[in-house]
Amino acid sequence: MASKRPTIIDVARLAGVSKSTAARALTDSAEVNEITRDKVRKAADAAGYERNHLAVGMRSGRSGLFGLVIPDIANPFWAEVARGAQDRVAEKGASLLVFSSDWDHDREASHLRALRQTRVEGAIINPVSDHVDDFGRFGVPSVLIGSSAERFPDIPSIGSDIRQAVRLGLDHLNALGHRAPALIVGPKSRLARARFLRTVNEHCLEHDVDPATLPVEDADYTFEGGYAAMQRLMARQDVGHLAVFCANDMMALGALLAAREAGRDCPGDVSILGFDGIPGGAFSWPGLTTIEKPARELGRRAAQALFDEIDGSPTGGRTYLPCRLIERGSLADLRAHSSLRVAGAGRS
Repeated sequence: MASKRPTIIDVARLAGVSKSTAARALTDSAEVNEITRDKVRKAADAAGYERNHLAVGMRSGRSGLFGLVIPDIANPFWAEVARGAQDRVAEKGASLLVFSSDWDHDREASHLRALRQTRVEGAIINPVSDHVDDFGRFGVPSVLIGSSAERFPDIPSIGSDIRQAVRLGLDHLNALGHRAPALIVGPKSRLARARFLRTVNEHCLEHDVDPATLPVEDADYTFEGGYAAMQRLMARQDVGHLAVFCANDMMALGALLAAREAGRDCPGDVSILGFDGIPGGAFSWPGLTTIEKPARELGRRAAQALFDEIDGSPTGGRTYLPCRLIERGSLADLRAHSSLRVAGAGRS
């Protein structure tokens, strides 16, 4: 038979004080002197007492709980975002509840209901929904993250500077002689895909390249999605050196495996550029050259923005965090191999 969970009454009895004094001591009330507080804390430790944060939150309006809803907790990028947010929340002596929406609107809505019912003090959300009313009805202070957050200009948001990042990647590819890379991008329903392609089109026109000459494959933001998309690209272009810019690193690692299984050498036959900067890219062979988003910093900044929102000093608007290039071994330098025939280059 399970032992009875200790209560505040047990703590008060051990400390030799009233129940109300014990409760005030455990909330660091100024009405209780330091000697009594210390005695009550020791009694609580001895009894194995843990406060019921949900019950405390219902009485005080402060639960010490915060929420985070991200689209894919299995993706190391989002795990890093969660770590950054958790670290900042922990510094406040609070706890973070993490949910994964799996890019599903209904699942996201279910998570938002659960957070509201849990009486979290605030939430950080990467929105899947296109409907601002979904967040208007949420009724909890919130900060949005990711590209999709741009749909909701009235809610504070933090995100990577996608335009700067894509241009950084294209500039690097161009400098290595890859003027018309193939693209593996996300599903048509994702705002990040539109932002990525819009920036590619701008860059192409500035460098006298017809955007229509760039092969494009849509895929899920997963290892499997990148693997299948790379197979389709190789079927379309079976001669010449093929350069591919992927919309995230999971896709890029899937593309790298597809190329290897097809007997294509990287970077000899294909060049692959990733996007996110997940740790796994450093351990692939060859190492994945990528554009790194500041994932952990994004999580920390979002948590701080949420605290500012709750404290009545919101930053407001959209904050963009810059990205950086990490060079490894997955891109060929075509300037040093002028005899290589580039797939897709010069087509109209």
